[in-house]
Amino acid sequence: MQDKDTWSGRFAEPVAELVKRYTASVGFDHKLAMFDIQGSVAHAQMLAACNIISVQDLNDIKRGLGQIENEIIAGEFVWSLDLEDVHLNIEKRLTTLVGDAGKRLHTGRSRNDQVATDVRLYLRHEIDGLLELIRALQSALLDLAAQHTHTIMPGFTHLQVAQPISFAHHLMAYFEMLKRDAERLQDCRKRVNRLPLGAAALAGTSYPIKREYVADLLGFDGVCENSLDAVSDRDFAIEFTACGALIMTHLSRFSEELILWMSPRFGFIDIADRFCTGSSIMPQKKNPDVPELVRGKTGRVNGHLVALLTLMKGQPLAYNKDNQEDKEPLFDTVETLTQTLRIYADMIAGIKVKPEAMRSAALQGYATATDLADYLVKKGLPFRDAHEAVAQAVRFAEQRGCDLGDISIAELQQFSTHIAGDVYQVLSLEGSLASRDHIGGTAPNQVAAAIVRARNSLA
Repeated sequence: MQDKDTWSGRFAEPVAELVKRYTASVGFDHKLAMFDIQGSVAHAQMLAACNIISVQDLNDIKRGLGQIENEIIAGEFVWSLDLEDVHLNIEKRLTTLVGDAGKRLHTGRSRNDQVATDVRLYLRHEIDGLLELIRALQSALLDLAAQHTHTIMPGFTHLQVAQPISFAHHLMAYFEMLKRDAERLQDCRKRVNRLPLGAAALAGTSYPIKREYVADLLGFDGVCENSLDAVSDRDFAIEFTACGALIMTHLSRFSEELILWMSPRFGFIDIADRFCTGSSIMPQKKNPDVPELVRGKTGRVNGHLVALLTLMKGQPLAYNKDNQEDKEPLFDTVETLTQTLRIYADMIAGIKVKPEAMRSAALQGYATATDLADYLVKKGLPFRDAHEAVAQAVRFAEQRGCDLGDISIAELQQFSTHIAGDVYQVLSLEGSLASRDHIGGTAPNQVAAAIVRARNSLA
């Protein structure tokens, strides 16, 4: 039977066992235990500072919560389904340990503002950890890029060979994506870092509390200024999950490329064995399971975002039991991001690059055709005329089964009299890269400078 002290005596019969199991959240919200204790200590300190409870009560509460914290860390704390959630489990144990002082802890607060505070404390902590993991992945990308500023590969549009680029330049594109991801998380953290505690159930409390005092103790930037919004808002969780969905989308795109590059059809890279598996039937197989799972888990996080948006779309003010359903998607998003970022940094560090295969692929598909068009424009030909002349040259090369650089001067000049002997500098892969010599371009010196700037941004 549910503990008689939990409710006010309003009910004439106990909660049904089926309902108890259906409504209980302790199976997953025990993850908030340390943050619940942290918030409770701060709340108790404020109550004592405002003379709402005695200093002796405060000391007893802190002693009891300290013991509970140790029990949880040691794995000795007994979680009870009868007590529904993490908050009531801790409160019941505290009352057992310190008596009436434990019963006074809940003065001036509700589980509504309590859980909202716990979730914000939890998420703030996790965001800080994720930012460090993003930095580690960015560092791994920079380390790999620094080795390959001169390694030439084909750049693609529509997955067709487009123009030559350096492998380092390609890697730095993902550095920029992660940079924006970090910026979004940092910005999201500002809205997470507001204190709901003191809003009580929905209207505030009649006790003479000091919310700013608690905010300072817990390191919040300020308080939620409307009590109704404070207990019912889950924007911060939705915003975080949206940030998480973008992070996973970026890593999913990268994963798709790693999978393609590892295929023998590309053969650009090899992923270390520890990130791959074999086949139960085909002895030769080496499957890129980690990037494939990242690609798959992206759908999982995207689903959590939709779930949270759907959860909130029909709720009237203020708190509703629906909001219990915010935690599992949020917790799983954090866990998925944490595991993915951690394993990705290690995987990038273990990539073996195959420059010869990349260069060979860049020589296919007439990757320097745009360079030839630009060459003609610089010689005085209008761009559209240059475009047409080069298109005809590409068709000629296709019929010959050769690259543009293999066509003789005399043959090239049939497409434009502006072509001279210096054209072969333009048609070389190295010349193509070197010509993109501006900030954001793929010239090796520009990519090297971008890597330096990136390292400085992480310092």
